[in-house]
Amino acid sequence: MNVNIKEQDRPSEEYDMKAFPNAYLLYLIEFHATRDFFECHELLEEYWKEYPEDPLTETWLGFIQLAVGLYHERRGNRRGAIKMLSQAERKLAASPLEELGIDKDHLLKQLLPRLSELQSDNETVYVDINLRITSTELLARCQQLCEECNLLWEKPSSLVDENIIHRHLRRDRSEVIAARLKAFEAKKRERSGL
Repeated sequence: MNVNIKEQDRPSEEYDMKAFPNAYLLYLIEFHATRDFFECHELLEEYWKEYPEDPLTETWLGFIQLAVGLYHERRGNRRGAIKMLSQAERKLAASPLEELGIDKDHLLKQLLPRLSELQSDNETVYVDINLRITSTELLARCQQLCEECNLLWEKPSSLVDENIIHRHLRRDRSEVIAARLKAFEAKKRERSGL
């Protein structure tokens, strides 16, 4: 998603509206408007890797795992969903979500029964999770960005859009493959002393 957000992408000890990383704002928009959980994961993973010293590193990882877990669940990968959502729950339960304008109790009240249901033998139907945003300023900014991009805030997931549901199978991986090949060739030269 190409959203032009003016806030600076940087880690900060205090997360006020001016200091929220762009990746976080974009994550919230993808999470609530496009429901492209694969993109949510990509956005925060890039930030998480770029800023490993960010004081909220474990929180970012929890949000990444939440998106990946929901991606797996929506695709019918129950085992992957349980693994990722369990890890997300542990990380997010220990995180200061309030500093990021998120109602932690509300999120955990959605996650825990969902995990129990996934772990049961009962057939489950995917239902979206919405993060309750407690910061009126953050919510207004996200909704404004959605409007600018002609997106609908809290739009329900499409359970038939193959491009969203199976995104990892449809994306262009040529850059990733080329980078891996380049790294492999460099290691090979290093080992042979060239």
